[in-house]
Amino acid sequence: MPIVEKVRFTFLDKLIKEPVIYRVGQDFAVVTNIRRADIQEGIGWVILELEGAQSSIDSALEWVRSMGVRVDPAVGDVVEG
Repeated sequence: MPIVEKVRFTFLDKLIKEPVIYRVGQDFAVVTNIRRADIQEGIGWVILELEGAQSSIDSALEWVRSMGVRVDPAVGDVVEG
């Protein structure tokens, strides 16, 4: 049964232009839903909902971290409405 996990990715410098979110959806069979995002000079962040099997989400987040992206829980960071 699919679950939904809310996370915050923080990207520095060169990673801002990398298709990390696209790869999560393509390579790990995880549905990504961008809820909030901001990109400024040298840094960017995005709040995502990830939907899929827990094992797929875990594998995707492990890969994202290996790319150098900071991953944090997104508790209270998502605007509902």
